[in-house]
Amino acid sequence: MLHRAAHTLRIRQALARSPVVSILGPRQSGKTTLARAFTRGRRSAWFDLENPVDLQRLASPMSTLDPLRGLVVIDEVQRLPGIFEVLRVLADRPRTPARFLILGSADPRLVRGVSESLAGRVAHVDIGGFNVSETGTALFRTLWHRGGFPRSFLAASDSAGHAWRLDYIQDFLHRDLTDLGISIPPATLRRFWNMVAHFHGGVWNAAEFARSLGSSENTARHYLDLLSGAWAVRRLVPWFENIGKRQIRHPKVYVQDPGLLHALLGLESREALLGHPKSGASWEGFVIEQILALLPTREAYFWGTHQGAELDLLVMHRGKRFGFEMKLTDAPSMTKSMHIARQDLRLDRLFVVYPGATSWNLEAKIEALSIRDLPDRLRAL
Repeated sequence: MLHRAAHTLRIRQALARSPVVSILGPRQSGKTTLARAFTRGRRSAWFDLENPVDLQRLASPMSTLDPLRGLVVIDEVQRLPGIFEVLRVLADRPRTPARFLILGSADPRLVRGVSESLAGRVAHVDIGGFNVSETGTALFRTLWHRGGFPRSFLAASDSAGHAWRLDYIQDFLHRDLTDLGISIPPATLRRFWNMVAHFHGGVWNAAEFARSLGSSENTARHYLDLLSGAWAVRRLVPWFENIGKRQIRHPKVYVQDPGLLHALLGLESREALLGHPKSGASWEGFVIEQILALLPTREAYFWGTHQGAELDLLVMHRGKRFGFEMKLTDAPSMTKSMHIARQDLRLDRLFVVYPGATSWNLEAKIEALSIRDLPDRLRAL
């Protein structure tokens, strides 16, 4: 088991300031394992709502939870949405005799109650798969190919990891989304998800997706909302400012976990990935996920103009603007687009992240950054 120190620290800090802390993220991303490690040695009570016995114990949640003290953990909380009103009452008790750690496999937009019933009482800690800081940067190629889901990354072989991801996709479409009350046929959503995989790293075009699906643009947008809300797809919104140029106003879309992307594309081996036309876009999405996992910011965008200049990722962090370009090459070099982005966006620093072993300065405020140096470099920002 890999130790996830950064997530543990975030949970501890969140519990210190809020009576309820939600750990949300994709199914099988390690939320339960992390919570069990966190509660080890603490006074705690545990309810797993996938267990019929625990679900029955919470048939009368107020009478069950009110006497408890210490830390109360409720896993798969989305299976009992009515519990949020009870948690609101319990969180408002004088001196808060118990604190609640709730774990769920869906975004707050899909689980009614977390954001509505617990407003002002809950702190959110989002958990994704492993990142390069947790696995060690020496294993970045395995992490890129297999993705961050623990059972995929830790599989005995590439083929075993690939088989696990195919099963995950099947379960996600047939069970998880159904449990959330989504009645769209799994085959339809699988087809849409495959389309996103082949469009990975491209600018979202609802009309193009609608034509391919034989549906309306609103339907295509609805499918995108569902998959992005369940952490299956990342929608990276565009940045805009008044610079006298026509800028792209539509988001970019990515399959959020690179291992799932490769499973959807049928890429079982690393050699197949490197020979695929989407390898560069896959690297781009992989590095974006690493940066967003390691940097404590929610202000992340992409930027592009209709004249062709673009920036893969723009991050606002501690009052500064940092740009990131991802290049799947042995030796990145300066491009005209980088010069334009640095000037038009007034970047404090631009990093060109690539899979090589050495980092160096390309120009003033522009650095070729090895993926191996990424965690340390981001911590220093």
